[in-house]
Amino acid sequence: MTTPTADLRGAVDAAASSTGFSGVVRVDRDGVTEVDAAYGLADRRHGIAMTTSTRLGTASAVKGLTAVLVLQLVDDGALSLGTRVRDVLGSDLPLVDDRVTVEHLLTHRSGIGDYVDEEAMEQVTDHVMTVPVHTLTTTEDYLGVLDCHPQVFEPGARTTYNNSGFVVLALVAGRVAGRVFEELLLERVCRPAGMASSAFLRSDELPADAATGYLWGDRPRTNVLHLPVVGTGDGGLYTTTADVAAFWRALDSGILLPEATLADALTVRGTDADGSRYGLGLLLGARDGVVALVGSDAGVSFQSVHDRGRGLTWTVASNTTEGAWPVARALSEQLAP
Repeated sequence: MTTPTADLRGAVDAAASSTGFSGVVRVDRDGVTEVDAAYGLADRRHGIAMTTSTRLGTASAVKGLTAVLVLQLVDDGALSLGTRVRDVLGSDLPLVDDRVTVEHLLTHRSGIGDYVDEEAMEQVTDHVMTVPVHTLTTTEDYLGVLDCHPQVFEPGARTTYNNSGFVVLALVAGRVAGRVFEELLLERVCRPAGMASSAFLRSDELPADAATGYLWGDRPRTNVLHLPVVGTGDGGLYTTTADVAAFWRALDSGILLPEATLADALTVRGTDADGSRYGLGLLLGARDGVVALVGSDAGVSFQSVHDRGRGLTWTVASNTTEGAWPVARALSEQLAP
């Protein structure tokens, strides 16, 4: 299906208007930006309007960037897919099975206990951190959060979405590189990709160009008490939709990964109970060549879909818990092949 730009923008406007959407929508096709639109407020207290250059939280979308960084370290020889994470963790996180490898973590097949048990939550706003959120300022600070969660199943036994696995990957990447993970990700992934606006911002002191996250669309309560004050490998990067488009271009062009490594990363390694397909840290679409970044958390909803074969990328980022999904569905319908 080929949707004219005017019709596409009209569909986005209609979905945004009917749901009170707050966020940014961008569609790029064959190098041309067809939609670049902002809706609602970035800051309700001060009445600051959302703009197309506003930085928004991405929640779990950062997992894809973490995977790219880890695969870079594999290509460098600092790690291998078969590296046992115990060899890097040492005595930390003793409940992680000694057989767990980097590949197990990337493919959501590690079986390690998850510090965010999504199956036990009715809504993502139900999750409460077990430590004061303001104490989580670097990846190493997450050790206390990750500990005390027993192994759930044997490594490799099945595919189950896991947040802790990507925090462990961030720990491993930072330690083998001898760098703070958050700085390493910006240096090796974001900056080479041209993602100049992307950063791990503190949620309790956001700059003027970053959107505050809100738990609900019709109430002013923010997400500052629900999430770590600074994110890590499983979530928390702030970015713009333009930066996300730049990420996909850099991934396709070989700036971030050699084509052979990317092809391996885009090969299905497992399918979870919900039918989601995973490569090496990347969420894959139902059709070959389609890859996505998705994030859902208190005060954050985000989806970016990149269809390599069609030269098509679309991104919906919202500063509310559920705001992105109706607009994303409308876009998906309009842009279906």
